[in-house]
Amino acid sequence: MTAGLDRAAELIRSASALLVCAGAGMGVDSGLPDFRGDHGFWRAYPPYARLGLRFAELADPVHFADDPELAWGFYGHRLGLYRRTTPHRGFDLLRKWGAAKPGGVRVFTSNVDGQFQRAGFGGVAEAHGSIHHLQCLRPCGADIWPADDVEVTVDPETMRARPPLPACPHCGGLARPNILMFGDFAWLPERTDVQLAELREWRRAQRDVAVVELGAGTAVPTVRRQAELASAANAALVRINPREPEIRHGRGVSLPLGALEALTSLDARVS
Repeated sequence: MTAGLDRAAELIRSASALLVCAGAGMGVDSGLPDFRGDHGFWRAYPPYARLGLRFAELADPVHFADDPELAWGFYGHRLGLYRRTTPHRGFDLLRKWGAAKPGGVRVFTSNVDGQFQRAGFGGVAEAHGSIHHLQCLRPCGADIWPADDVEVTVDPETMRARPPLPACPHCGGLARPNILMFGDFAWLPERTDVQLAELREWRRAQRDVAVVELGAGTAVPTVRRQAELASAANAALVRINPREPEIRHGRGVSLPLGALEALTSLDARVS
């Protein structure tokens, strides 16, 4: 492990820019659930275990039309949870490392929780959207707006939202989070597309980028694919994952650790 940490620190220290690629495991040390498997999801949300509802079933836009109180119960609870959560110290370490580099730091994440922005990062590309932004369910147009003023009251026993539910300011119909869900054909990607375009432009301007991937599993490989593509030219990939740390063809360094533990251990070597 010591050799791996030393090699990872050297990759980060010698790079001119830093790209952070983060999955759900990044938030575990902040107290957020990663929804790993049905049982992991049910441990986080016991009412859904009683109902036999899986994460993939709840994260389906059809519920907003068929049972909006159920849909907004799930997403309203998550919105409140993410607002109350303080990002762990590992976020600050990544931001510090990036601030010391000529090319700075950028983030690519599948997380919708807004934790990187809350930790002070700019240049965040949210591949699956953000729970802190809303869109019309229909949708009646292409507008995406902040959820800053939205408060959803959720019954903790039934996990159902109590009216009034968030509404579209244009047509008055139901609003939904601007999140890419399973089987989602009505998600408005424009906000995310702008973020991704900015990330691509930044990448083209960088010659020597170190990629730090954190908490990204293989079940939804969006983040791992991005990390591997971004590090393909120089193999400067640091994969931090306690369960699935393997790197194909030895193209980088794998650290079988949680995010905060790994970042804290690396900081003593990077700084």
